[in-house]
Amino acid sequence: MDRRQFFLTTATVCAGGVPANTTRAEEVKEPKEFSAVLVDTTRCIGCRSCEVACSVTHGNYVPDIKNDGALEKVRDTSEKQWTVVNRFETEKGEVFVKKQCLHCWQPACAAACLVNAMLKTKEGPVTWDGDKCMGCRFCMVSCPFDMPKFEYSGWNPKIQKCNMCYDRLLEGKKPACVESCPTDALMFGQKRELMEVARHRVYSHPDKYVHHIYGEQEAGGTGWLYLSAVPFEKIGFRTDLGTTPYPEYTREFLISVPLIEFGVPAFLLALNMLTDRKDEVQENHGWKDE
Repeated sequence: MDRRQFFLTTATVCAGGVPANTTRAEEVKEPKEFSAVLVDTTRCIGCRSCEVACSVTHGNYVPDIKNDGALEKVRDTSEKQWTVVNRFETEKGEVFVKKQCLHCWQPACAAACLVNAMLKTKEGPVTWDGDKCMGCRFCMVSCPFDMPKFEYSGWNPKIQKCNMCYDRLLEGKKPACVESCPTDALMFGQKRELMEVARHRVYSHPDKYVHHIYGEQEAGGTGWLYLSAVPFEKIGFRTDLGTTPYPEYTREFLISVPLIEFGVPAFLLALNMLTDRKDEVQENHGWKDE
């Protein structure tokens, strides 16, 4: 092995060790704006029609919204219900808030998935592919919003969460929850357009809304945007996430790990091959020491 082959061998093996998933978050750059949903909590009346529509559309548990008393406590989404509505008592009265996967612009769940089972689609929704999933559940621990849920009791457990009705979107339809809302608390469209709508509402009614659009920048931005009459921390939202996409926190680490794991062995392999070649040349020319 000559010097050129030595460096080629090292570089080739190292390149093969760098996982494509470490840069996926940066590669999600589409010329078309992702789909999004604007939630105006000042318009939500807590009817929970969105819960029923979601469950019926996806074959999940359909709640008895008239008799189950679910609004008496704050609930989380589950493997059986991809969206829930919670009620909060505030200084401005009752506020109802729909909760589901926020479909981050650079999702931590997709960046953490080793097999691309959790995927940020070009249309915007973050989807899960059961045929690829190996059950590691890294998506669950990486999500800052605690959205992916695991079917612990199922014989063939799945990761369950809102997929923004991805199949309906491909057919040119709105998400089922948006279509079912009787008060236009939910608006579907492109994020850039929805941001304009949200800003117009805030600046046209400065006393009605807090001057913040949740999801515009949180954790790098999300596909669900929220307007509120009260500070978001008072209605169950995390306000400690910052504006950096979560995959950015681990990018340097994920890149360095394969370089250590694959780069050093590759270097030693090439060095060994170079040594063997040197010995062969010495033997052929009678230079090897007795």
